[in-house]
Amino acid sequence: VQLQASGGGLVHVGGSLRLSCAASKRTFRSAMGWFRRDPEKAREFVAAILWSSGSIVYADSVKGRFTTSRDDAKNTVYLQMNSLKPEDTAVYYCAVRTRPRADGGNWWGTIYEYDYWGQGTQVTVSS
Repeated sequence: VQLQASGGGLVHVGGSLRLSCAASKRTFRSAMGWFRRDPEKAREFVAAILWSSGSIVYADSVKGRFTTSRDDAKNTVYLQMNSLKPEDTAVYYCAVRTRPRADGGNWWGTIYEYDYWGQGTQVTVSS
């Protein structure tokens, strides 16, 4: 599975961007997640959609500002980012877990749980 992330760019504080992540083929998936990394930090969890239940989870740092959604017809997930802050500046990655996963624990926030990653798209928030 190849993931193509797009939609990054430069935006002022308080602005909005929408990221897209298109999958190259339809396949079983346990979850699709969004992560981000700036040069001084490790890759951190942003949001995830748990596929079978439809549950959506967010990192505390983006809750209330970011929304992730899916369009099954387009085989695409989105990350709508509002009220952007300078600390949101990072390369954003989408990822998919194509193996089954039992419930339990916050596994969706762990990078090693995901099997395929997109190439990343840069988001820069200027103050």
